[in-house]
Amino acid sequence: MSRLMVTVATIAVAVMFFGSFPVEAQNLRDVFERVNPAVVVIRTTSKELAPWGQAQFVGVSGIGSGVLISDDGKIMTAAHVVHTALEIEVEFLTGEVLPAKRLASEPAADLALLQVERVPDGITAASLGDSDAVRAGDEIFVIGAPYGIDHTLTVGHISGRHRGDKALGGLSVAELLQTDAAINQGNSGGPMFNLRGEVIGIVSHIISQSGGFEGLGFVVTSNLARRLLIDEPGFWGGLELVMLDKELAELLNVPAPAAGALVQQVVDGSPAQTQAGLRGGTTRATIGDRELILGGDILLEIQDIPVGLPGSYERIRSTLRALKSGDEVRVKILRRGRAETITFYAFPEYFGG
Repeated sequence: MSRLMVTVATIAVAVMFFGSFPVEAQNLRDVFERVNPAVVVIRTTSKELAPWGQAQFVGVSGIGSGVLISDDGKIMTAAHVVHTALEIEVEFLTGEVLPAKRLASEPAADLALLQVERVPDGITAASLGDSDAVRAGDEIFVIGAPYGIDHTLTVGHISGRHRGDKALGGLSVAELLQTDAAINQGNSGGPMFNLRGEVIGIVSHIISQSGGFEGLGFVVTSNLARRLLIDEPGFWGGLELVMLDKELAELLNVPAPAAGALVQQVVDGSPAQTQAGLRGGTTRATIGDRELILGGDILLEIQDIPVGLPGSYERIRSTLRALKSGDEVRVKILRRGRAETITFYAFPEYFGG
């Protein structure tokens, strides 16, 4: 056998046992350096009810991460990072800081989409990968700003795949990838990458008894993010809600059959405030193991669809997405023990242009 044939045969055996030489085999350092510029630090300013007194509000600063997914300035992040913020700023790897506005926010999936007016020179958007192709055991890496230390790399594996439920953060419509890659405060909203440098998830939360990372991190899948934020975008209403289970509904005298949703906070200047006139809570309270803000409206129905029942979130979301500017919107609430129906008209910025 000739030397050439031996060489070809050796390569064939190597391919059979070790696979071909795909992009996964790239040095992690090279992949990190290629995608890192697409990762951003998100800084927010919010107004929250103070832990003391009644109806006293204080300014609060927050930090999270995000990832640029388009050349026109769209950035994916976690809803809990930006949903109730009054001001949002995005810092790029270049050091340039730009204001951002919310295009959409889906708290039930912990996903949000931001827009900046332009992208700094030299910054390239990251590509969204197919999270359905991810399997437990796959190697991944996360880039974010844990405790404000920006553009930090952590490496790990996919540990599992789950549907959102109460035990996994209460994200009722989320599909989650579990990971052992280190995730800490400030990582929220940042991207998880496969070894090809494709975004396969957006960091959401951890489960921890100590308050720090214990190997249980959860990331919302990129395919769900693509569907809810790009393919079927919703809008940002400016409400922070707590869905009421049967026990809470009974304690708050919510009429059957609707479980309802308790309004915790209404963001100043948001559609929920300026268009619907909804009111947030005024008093902190502990019920069982839950910290709540009481005194706000309780949502019972939206467009005659009961809030909080199985499947109602998707039905309400679909109904609101179909509205055109000027269409009537009906919201039934419980306010100070009395049921009321608020009617307003869909507004161009959020409903159908």
